[in-house]
Order: sequence, then C-alpha cells, then structure tokens
Amino acid sequence: MATRKQSKPAKRTVRSLDGEVVVTRRVHFNAAHRLHNPDRSAAWNRRTFGRCNYEHWHGHNYVLEVSVRGRPDPETGFVVDLGVLKRILNERVADVCDHRNLNEDVPFLRGLVTSTENLVIAFWNEIEPHLPSGKLHRVRLCETERNFADYYGAEGPRNQ
Repeated sequence: MATRKQSKPAKRTVRSLDGEVVVTRRVHFNAAHRLHNPDRSAAWNRRTFGRCNYEHWHGHNYVLEVSVRGRPDPETGFVVDLGVLKRILNERVADVCDHRNLNEDVPFLRGLVTSTENLVIAFWNEIEPHLPSGKLHRVRLCETERNFADYYGAEGPRNQ
C-alpha cells in the first residue's frame, strides 16, 4: 500500500489590499467656555454671541472625531493603530480640555475666541505632528447633537 506524502501548507505572506482608507476615532470631554472678543465692547459681545457670551461661562459635552487617511500597512493591515490614535487624542486634547475652562485653563487656546471653528483648527494643530502613520484627514468637533465643525487642514476638504 502506497502512502501519500503529506505536503506542508504553503506559508502565507501577511499582506493588505491596496487602497486608500479613512479611519476615525472618537473621544469625549466636557468643558466650559465663553464666546467673547475682548477687543470689542460688552454690548457688541452680547449682541454677537448672545447666551454664549454669559460672563460666568457655559459648558458642553464635546465629541471629538479624528479621521486619518492612508493605505493599510502590509504587515498590520492598519492605516494607524487606533489604540495609539486614542492615546494621542487623549494626551493632546481630551485630557488637557476635560473639565476645564477652555478660555483660561488650556494654554494652546489662550487668546482665541473659543468657537467650534477655532477649536477644530487648534485641535488639528495639536494632533497632526504626533501621528505615527497615515495623514490627518479630518477633525470634527461636535458641540451639541446639532452643531459641529469639520476641519480638513490648510489644503481644505479633499476626497471626502
């Protein structure tokens, strides 16, 4: 009786498919702020910013979404390790802003009118230099369920 020689299974190469992907991580923080331009009069600030100019501040439960664009790494399949991205978002933004007064307690926001529009640009500037892989694609900050701002960097919206 002839025996068949068992062949070893072929060793598979770890690989990823070719294509550009956008991955997103979401973090939360709670903070107070006041929309106020100290270069303008109290009347102008009240008229322009309404209740958001309240002198004793007001707060939001912010949701920050950060999207990174790139091609999956052939060894890991990741555009960016989402655990690493989470750490960056917490260290650079969420932990710095959480339960703080954005106007007074966050050094990189001092002097800004802390509108959602300014915040997304400031957050981009804090996150982008620390990404280990991929390219920062979008920073979205939700101030409420109905109000949010998106920033796509100096190049503007691209391949949304």
